[in-house]
Amino acid sequence: MREPVTVSNESEAKSAAGAERYRVADHAPRRLADVLLRWESILVMLLIAVIIGNIVKSPYFLDPYNLADATYNFSEKAIIALVMALLILVREIDLSVAAIVALSALVVGFLGAAGYGPFVLIVAGIAIGGLCGAFNGFLVTRSGVPSIVITIGTMSLFRGLAQVSLGDQALTTYPQAFLDLGQTYFIDWPPVPLSFFIFLVLAAVFAVFLHLTATGRRLFAIGANPVAARFSGIRVDRIRFALFTLSGLLSGLGAVLLTARIGTMRPNIALGWELDIITVVILGGVAISGGIGTIGGVVLAVFVLGLTTFGLSLMNVPGIVINVLLGLLLIISIAAPILIRRVVRRH
Repeated sequence: MREPVTVSNESEAKSAAGAERYRVADHAPRRLADVLLRWESILVMLLIAVIIGNIVKSPYFLDPYNLADATYNFSEKAIIALVMALLILVREIDLSVAAIVALSALVVGFLGAAGYGPFVLIVAGIAIGGLCGAFNGFLVTRSGVPSIVITIGTMSLFRGLAQVSLGDQALTTYPQAFLDLGQTYFIDWPPVPLSFFIFLVLAAVFAVFLHLTATGRRLFAIGANPVAARFSGIRVDRIRFALFTLSGLLSGLGAVLLTARIGTMRPNIALGWELDIITVVILGGVAISGGIGTIGGVVLAVFVLGLTTFGLSLMNVPGIVINVLLGLLLIISIAAPILIRRVVRRH
């Protein structure tokens, strides 16, 4: 027999219904189309297509040692791309990263020729990069001049110092223990170069920092609206200075790894890297206008571009053609997220 509903039960039911009616969700409900149209999802599908295409076109693509050697070609750039993503996220940019690599590599080369050991070379290369980055950060935060203008100037300055100091000569004297850092595998099986291992570790650190810490959320706030972020108490200039300094430090690290790998230093070392790095970041879904982006997207873009370039090289595609294709990919990667957001908003 059904029990009568008491007044107390009725009031509780109405209260629960009212609470449910006015409950605010933490995020909008996600449909399958929303997930599939996420830029990271598109990059995953693109990466799968690249892998399948390379497997079909070349029987040597899946060789573990070939894949390990392929990471040499993009690991140093990928390391710098991590911090470039944070800079673009806060509406800044550093076009001097390749020139910092050259200047840091120059100092490493001079110290190697002077007979110093690996530890001194590593510390000096990273320190010079950090000083260059701090110089950029000081000029940007104190002068009020846009970072694209400042870093174009320092790009010429740093590259010019390397060219004036070395001319058309090359530095080729390094201790063997230093060269082993870039020319041997950090893990023997599966073969993993040191530069690639460092990239994976830094990618995990940057992902945790950006997406799981309060400071990371502040970066999104600065990118969305720098003025509002400043009025909300965020120390915008301090964060910008720290990011430029970090950019210099990782550029110095990239110089150390690159020099150890190729065993020589010329003034034109890493020439054009800044465009490759920006291509990776933009393809990874970081909005050039700031405030939008993920480290996961940047990591996926690194693999898409790296494996695409490696596959084209296995098929003997000329380097000039590869550069043309990468340029087209940069244009597409800038336009595609805008078109995708329009489609999502319409539906």
